[in-house]
Amino acid sequence: MTDSTTPKNKLEGKVAIVTGGASGMGEATARLFASHGARAIVIADVQDEKGQIVAASIGPNICSYVHCDVSDEEQVKTLVDSTVKTYGRLDIMFSNAGMARATHTCEQTVFDIDLSAYDKVMAVNARGMVACVKHAVNAMVEGHVRGSIICTASVVASRGTKNTIDYTMSKHAVLGLVRSASLQVGSYGIRVNCVSPGSVGTQLMKDMLKTESDEEVDKALESTSNLKGGVLMPKNVADAVVFLASEDSQFVTGHNLEVHAGFKFRDD
Repeated sequence: MTDSTTPKNKLEGKVAIVTGGASGMGEATARLFASHGARAIVIADVQDEKGQIVAASIGPNICSYVHCDVSDEEQVKTLVDSTVKTYGRLDIMFSNAGMARATHTCEQTVFDIDLSAYDKVMAVNARGMVACVKHAVNAMVEGHVRGSIICTASVVASRGTKNTIDYTMSKHAVLGLVRSASLQVGSYGIRVNCVSPGSVGTQLMKDMLKTESDEEVDKALESTSNLKGGVLMPKNVADAVVFLASEDSQFVTGHNLEVHAGFKFRDD
């Protein structure tokens, strides 16, 4: 018998795919899915060594790794089809794979946007999201599964920025996808939502700041946050994803759940 202090296994018996699951928010979410009782978790990424290590550390009995470049629709289709073939169903798709930019500069404006770099960002962040949602909903409808799809958007999904215009555009596209897809698949009992993080303490953030210092990253994150008392970490975003994946949010769809600690934009 459990009491009120016993953690609830919110995802008991569920089968989940986590794209971009080899590191950062994807890794944290895959681990949290496992701790909440998911029956099977498929990590999909292009970081093969990291993905295999994460899957093995979670447990080969419940977690596996599949190489998948989400910009290639055939790879996404194979990912979803193989998951359903192996585990019999798909309950949760966390479409998280994404990239920050395809250029080496943080300052990118409409005056000098590199359209080849733009194409690379959109291929992953926008086209890749569509592919994941498309094949997930088809698998769920065919399997009569009232599933949950969560996409990773961003704090910049709902407003403009003074730089990284291609990234900002790509995340606006994710928000539009979620709002439209949720209306189209609601009759099947399928929910589609997104989570919008602010600046998160990940290796990607270290790369953007060109540092390996945790202290420098923490200082930078604190400077963008109105909410004091710590810095936003992958686990905090994962908590929000579990909420959207579970029955705790059974009547939440088409929603953009912002997790950004009162993010301060440069012009705020």
